[in-house]
Amino acid sequence: MSETADLGAERADDSKITLSGAVSMGTGVMIGAGVFALMGQVAGTAGQWFPLAFLAAAGVAALTSYSYVKLANTFPSAGGIGTFLNKAYGVGPIAATFTMAMWASMILNESLVARTFGTYFTKMIGVDSNTVFVAGLGAALLVGSFAINAAGNKAVNTVENVMAVVKIGGLVVFAGACLWVADFPTTASGAVDAPTVDSLIAAVGIGLLAYKGFTTITNTGGEIEQPNKNVGRAIIISIAVVTAVYLAVALAVRGNLGLGEIANARDFALAQAAQPVFGSVGFKLVAGLAVIATVTSVMASMYSTSRMLKMMSDMDEIPAVDERVTFGRRMPFGSPSLLVTTGVAIVLTIAFDLSRIAALGAFAYLALDMVVHYGHLRHLRGETGAKPAPLIAAIVVDAIVFIGFFAYRVRTDPVVIAAFIAFAVLVAGGETLYMRRFSDADGTMKDHEDAMS
Repeated sequence: MSETADLGAERADDSKITLSGAVSMGTGVMIGAGVFALMGQVAGTAGQWFPLAFLAAAGVAALTSYSYVKLANTFPSAGGIGTFLNKAYGVGPIAATFTMAMWASMILNESLVARTFGTYFTKMIGVDSNTVFVAGLGAALLVGSFAINAAGNKAVNTVENVMAVVKIGGLVVFAGACLWVADFPTTASGAVDAPTVDSLIAAVGIGLLAYKGFTTITNTGGEIEQPNKNVGRAIIISIAVVTAVYLAVALAVRGNLGLGEIANARDFALAQAAQPVFGSVGFKLVAGLAVIATVTSVMASMYSTSRMLKMMSDMDEIPAVDERVTFGRRMPFGSPSLLVTTGVAIVLTIAFDLSRIAALGAFAYLALDMVVHYGHLRHLRGETGAKPAPLIAAIVVDAIVFIGFFAYRVRTDPVVIAAFIAFAVLVAGGETLYMRRFSDADGTMKDHEDAMS
């Protein structure tokens, strides 16, 4: 990627991301993470109501998207949410902390989807899904995605357009065929706890992770054609397309598998649901489709995540990436921010069990979402022209989901809660100490222009 100050203006028109390319990017991230990585987890948490949990999560995403559309139309930038936070709160620890939280949640999502790729790939070729092999395949996907992204916007645009068509078309065929023969079995081959109020809310929280990929579209603002119009359009179209696909696929899975079967095959639920309809051939074909979907998801997410890291470096919210990684020298292939993003994702994919880390990502995203909407309501509404009611509603709904999800995890897995608190203290404390360099003697934050001088 080019490292010039005004990247979008210096690129040729054919290197700009089109509306269809931005939609493909958003659907690529969402469908890869949502259908293939989270279907079984949502089913295990919400029980028989898991299709409605995905629908409720879509409602939350649609409600919160209003704020992002208004912000993206007013402040189109490759920094996306990082730019919005700096506009709302100025240069300081609040903006820096939650921008870092967003970057961390996106990295966790990449690692989760990369491991999902490894699981489905082993199912497709018929080998054991051992941890080392799955992690190695996930790391290989991340390296390949680095190469595609380093080739530039035109390569990303072309590959995502083609793969999005194949992926969505395949899921529509899968869902249609499975629904045609669905009998919605009532027996289960494994025990599934009856859902409670907090578990249903937690399922919505997990399902919301399947939609949060729409925020990656805001990171294309500096490089998309007609950003004032197309960023908002891409977000709305992506959520609508993905909601229809999720609901159809959730009903197809529930129609052919018992709840216990879904929970037992939670890492490859879609392929398992295809087996009663298409047999072993169908199992492998759907596993292959999952491979395509997860490849698209990681590729799209890596692009936007690396752009966010570059923006954080440019805004001096973290130490300068170029100076610390390459000692100020130009890389022959790719960029320092893309290299760091890929490296961190590979380490997480190889070293960690991501089920709990995914929960940390959900907490971080919900907290970030509330901070973005509050900043919009309190500081930016006059510039964006947003109405207060949708912003207040988004904050309230996010808070309900966060509290319900938090209560569920306290009851079922307090280790995640402890890890989340530790992560929050570490990031907030580190950013506060780092951002002191931009404070006056009385503690007042300087303007960004002064801080950069």
